[in-house]
Amino acid sequence: MGENKKDVKENKEEDIKPEEKSGDVVVEKKNEVKKNEEVNEELNLDEAKKEKKVSQADEELPEEIKKKLEKKKIERAKKKQIKRKKKKVARTVKTGRAYIKATYNNTIITLTDLNGDVISWASAGIAGFKGPKKATPYAAQIITKIACLKAKEEFGLEEVAVFVKGIGTGRESAIRALNMNGLNVNSIKDITPIPHNGCRARKPRRV
Repeated sequence: MGENKKDVKENKEEDIKPEEKSGDVVVEKKNEVKKNEEVNEELNLDEAKKEKKVSQADEELPEEIKKKLEKKKIERAKKKQIKRKKKKVARTVKTGRAYIKATYNNTIITLTDLNGDVISWASAGIAGFKGPKKATPYAAQIITKIACLKAKEEFGLEEVAVFVKGIGTGRESAIRALNMNGLNVNSIKDITPIPHNGCRARKPRRV
Protein backbone atom coordinates (compact mmCIF):
# COMPACT_ATOMS: atom_id res chain seq x y z
CA MET A 1 0.00 0.00 0.00
CA GLY A 2 2.87 2.35 0.89
CA GLU A 3 4.45 1.81 -2.50
CA ASN A 4 1.16 2.61 -4.28
CA LYS A 5 0.89 5.93 -2.36
CA LYS A 6 4.41 6.91 -3.47
CA ASP A 7 3.57 6.09 -7.09
CA VAL A 8 0.42 8.26 -6.89
CA LYS A 9 2.42 11.22 -5.50
CA GLU A 10 5.04 10.91 -8.26
CA ASN A 11 2.30 10.81 -10.92
CA LYS A 12 0.71 13.95 -9.46
CA GLU A 13 4.05 15.81 -9.57
CA GLU A 14 4.60 14.71 -13.17
CA ASP A 15 1.09 15.96 -14.06
CA ILE A 16 1.75 19.36 -12.53
CA LYS A 17 5.12 20.06 -14.20
CA PRO A 18 3.98 20.00 -17.84
CA GLU A 19 1.08 22.32 -16.95
CA GLU A 20 3.50 24.79 -15.42
CA LYS A 21 5.72 24.58 -18.52
CA SER A 22 2.74 25.05 -20.81
CA GLY A 23 1.74 28.14 -18.77
CA ASP A 24 5.19 29.68 -19.36
CA VAL A 25 4.90 28.97 -23.10
CA VAL A 26 1.48 30.67 -23.23
CA VAL A 27 2.89 33.77 -21.49
CA GLU A 28 5.81 33.88 -23.93
CA LYS A 29 3.44 33.55 -26.89
CA LYS A 30 1.28 36.39 -25.53
CA ASN A 31 4.38 38.61 -25.19
CA GLU A 32 5.39 37.80 -28.79
CA VAL A 33 1.90 38.66 -30.05
CA LYS A 34 2.00 41.98 -28.18
CA LYS A 35 5.41 42.83 -29.67
CA ASN A 36 4.17 41.99 -33.18
CA GLU A 37 1.10 44.19 -32.67
CA GLU A 38 3.27 47.11 -31.49
CA VAL A 39 5.58 46.75 -34.52
CA ASN A 40 2.57 46.67 -36.89
CA GLU A 41 1.13 49.82 -35.26
CA GLU A 42 4.47 51.66 -35.68
CA LEU A 43 4.65 50.65 -39.36
CA ASN A 44 1.06 51.82 -39.94
CA LEU A 45 1.86 55.18 -38.29
CA ASP A 46 4.96 55.63 -40.49
CA GLU A 47 2.91 54.88 -43.64
CA ALA A 48 0.20 57.33 -42.54
CA LYS A 49 2.82 60.06 -41.98
CA LYS A 50 4.31 59.48 -45.45
CA GLU A 51 0.84 59.68 -47.03
CA LYS A 52 0.17 62.95 -45.17
CA LYS A 53 3.44 64.46 -46.41
CA VAL A 54 2.65 63.51 -50.00
CA SER A 55 -0.89 64.88 -49.70
CA GLN A 56 0.40 68.19 -48.24
CA ALA A 57 2.85 68.57 -51.13
CA ASP A 58 0.07 67.87 -53.64
CA GLU A 59 -2.29 70.38 -51.98
CA GLU A 60 0.06 73.26 -52.84
CA LEU A 61 -0.32 72.69 -56.61
CA PRO A 62 -3.44 73.75 -58.54
CA GLU A 63 -6.13 71.06 -59.14
CA GLU A 64 -5.83 71.03 -62.96
CA ILE A 65 -2.08 70.40 -62.77
CA LYS A 66 -2.61 67.66 -60.13
CA LYS A 67 -4.99 65.80 -62.45
CA LYS A 68 -2.57 66.01 -65.37
CA LEU A 69 0.32 64.76 -63.23
CA GLU A 70 -1.79 61.83 -61.95
CA LYS A 71 -2.67 60.83 -65.55
CA LYS A 72 1.00 60.86 -66.49
CA LYS A 73 1.88 58.73 -63.42
CA ILE A 74 -0.70 56.12 -64.51
CA GLU A 75 0.74 56.10 -68.05
CA ARG A 76 4.27 55.63 -66.69
CA ALA A 77 3.11 52.78 -64.44
CA LYS A 78 1.61 51.00 -67.47
CA LYS A 79 4.85 51.42 -69.42
CA LYS A 80 6.87 50.08 -66.46
CA GLN A 81 4.68 46.96 -66.35
CA ILE A 82 5.47 46.34 -70.02
CA LYS A 83 9.20 47.06 -69.60
CA ARG A 84 10.39 45.12 -66.57
CA LYS A 85 13.61 46.85 -65.59
CA LYS A 86 16.02 46.01 -62.77
CA LYS A 87 15.35 47.65 -59.42
CA LYS A 88 17.32 50.88 -58.94
CA VAL A 89 19.35 51.30 -55.77
CA ALA A 90 18.09 54.26 -53.71
CA ARG A 91 20.76 56.96 -53.40
CA THR A 92 20.86 60.35 -51.70
CA VAL A 93 22.08 63.52 -53.41
CA LYS A 94 22.25 66.44 -50.96
CA THR A 95 24.14 68.91 -53.17
CA GLY A 96 23.44 69.33 -56.87
CA ARG A 97 22.95 71.73 -59.77
CA ALA A 98 19.90 73.47 -61.24
CA TYR A 99 19.94 74.35 -64.95
CA ILE A 100 17.28 76.89 -65.99
CA LYS A 101 16.73 77.37 -69.73
CA ALA A 102 14.45 80.38 -70.20
CA THR A 103 13.59 81.16 -73.84
CA TYR A 104 10.92 83.41 -75.35
CA ASN A 105 8.61 80.41 -75.91
CA ASN A 106 9.29 78.03 -72.99
CA THR A 107 11.05 77.44 -69.64
CA ILE A 108 12.83 74.16 -68.85
CA ILE A 109 14.36 73.24 -65.47
CA THR A 110 16.67 70.27 -64.86
CA LEU A 111 18.08 69.29 -61.46
CA THR A 112 21.27 67.19 -61.57
CA ASP A 113 23.92 65.84 -59.21
CA LEU A 114 27.49 67.19 -59.23
CA ASN A 115 28.48 64.83 -62.07
CA GLY A 116 25.66 66.14 -64.29
CA ASP A 117 23.37 63.08 -64.05
CA VAL A 118 19.72 64.19 -64.18
CA ILE A 119 17.72 63.74 -60.94
CA SER A 120 14.49 65.44 -62.01
CA TRP A 121 13.29 67.85 -64.66
CA ALA A 122 10.18 69.77 -65.66
CA SER A 123 8.94 71.98 -68.47
CA ALA A 124 5.90 74.17 -69.03
CA GLY A 125 4.36 71.51 -71.31
CA ILE A 126 4.38 68.91 -68.48
CA ALA A 127 2.36 71.23 -66.24
CA GLY A 128 -0.24 71.68 -69.01
CA PHE A 129 0.59 75.20 -70.21
CA LYS A 130 0.08 75.88 -73.91
CA GLY A 131 1.06 78.62 -76.35
CA PRO A 132 2.24 81.97 -74.97
CA LYS A 133 1.47 80.88 -71.36
CA LYS A 134 4.52 78.59 -71.43
CA ALA A 135 7.00 81.48 -71.08
CA THR A 136 5.19 83.25 -68.20
CA PRO A 137 6.74 83.66 -64.71
CA TYR A 138 3.78 81.77 -63.16
CA ALA A 139 4.53 78.72 -65.33
CA ALA A 140 8.19 78.86 -64.23
CA GLN A 141 7.13 78.87 -60.54
CA ILE A 142 4.97 75.77 -60.91
CA ILE A 143 7.62 73.96 -62.95
CA THR A 144 10.27 74.52 -60.26
CA LYS A 145 7.85 73.28 -57.58
CA ILE A 146 7.24 70.02 -59.49
CA ALA A 147 10.97 69.43 -60.07
CA CYS A 148 11.93 70.26 -56.46
CA LEU A 149 9.27 67.99 -54.91
CA LYS A 150 10.47 65.03 -56.98
CA ALA A 151 14.15 65.67 -56.20
CA LYS A 152 13.45 66.02 -52.46
CA GLU A 153 11.26 62.92 -52.14
CA GLU A 154 13.43 60.55 -54.19
CA PHE A 155 16.99 61.85 -53.57
CA GLY A 156 16.81 64.23 -50.56
CA LEU A 157 18.24 67.24 -52.39
CA GLU A 158 19.08 70.23 -50.13
CA GLU A 159 21.62 72.57 -51.79
CA VAL A 160 21.84 73.76 -55.38
CA ALA A 161 24.15 75.79 -57.63
CA VAL A 162 22.05 77.57 -60.28
CA PHE A 163 23.05 77.97 -63.95
CA VAL A 164 20.77 80.25 -65.99
CA LYS A 165 20.64 80.22 -69.80
CA GLY A 166 18.48 82.46 -71.99
CA ILE A 167 16.66 85.78 -71.60
CA GLY A 168 13.05 84.62 -71.12
CA THR A 169 10.60 86.11 -68.60
CA GLY A 170 10.64 83.01 -66.37
CA ARG A 171 14.30 83.07 -65.32
CA GLU A 172 14.01 85.26 -62.19
CA SER A 173 10.80 83.67 -60.91
CA ALA A 174 12.35 80.20 -61.33
CA ILE A 175 15.35 81.14 -59.16
CA ARG A 176 13.07 82.57 -56.47
CA ALA A 177 10.87 79.47 -56.57
CA LEU A 178 13.91 77.24 -55.91
CA ASN A 179 14.51 79.11 -52.67
CA MET A 180 10.80 79.12 -51.78
CA ASN A 181 10.60 75.32 -52.11
CA GLY A 182 13.30 74.70 -49.48
CA LEU A 183 16.47 74.42 -51.59
CA ASN A 184 19.50 76.48 -50.50
CA VAL A 185 20.90 78.41 -53.48
CA ASN A 186 24.72 78.51 -53.14
CA SER A 187 25.56 80.38 -56.35
CA ILE A 188 23.92 81.80 -59.48
CA LYS A 189 25.81 81.83 -62.79
CA ASP A 190 24.60 83.19 -66.14
CA ILE A 191 25.74 80.93 -69.00
CA THR A 192 23.80 82.64 -71.79
CA PRO A 193 25.84 82.40 -75.03
CA ILE A 194 26.98 85.84 -76.25
CA PRO A 195 28.42 86.43 -79.77
CA HIS A 196 31.74 88.33 -79.85
CA ASN A 197 31.27 89.79 -83.37
CA GLY A 198 31.24 86.31 -84.85
CA CYS A 199 28.36 86.04 -87.33
CA ARG A 200 27.05 88.91 -89.45
CA ALA A 201 23.98 90.48 -87.84
CA ARG A 202 20.69 90.74 -89.72
CA LYS A 203 19.89 94.06 -91.31
CA PRO A 204 17.43 96.22 -89.32
CA ARG A 205 13.74 95.78 -90.12
CA ARG A 206 12.15 98.65 -92.07
CA VAL A 207 8.79 99.77 -90.77
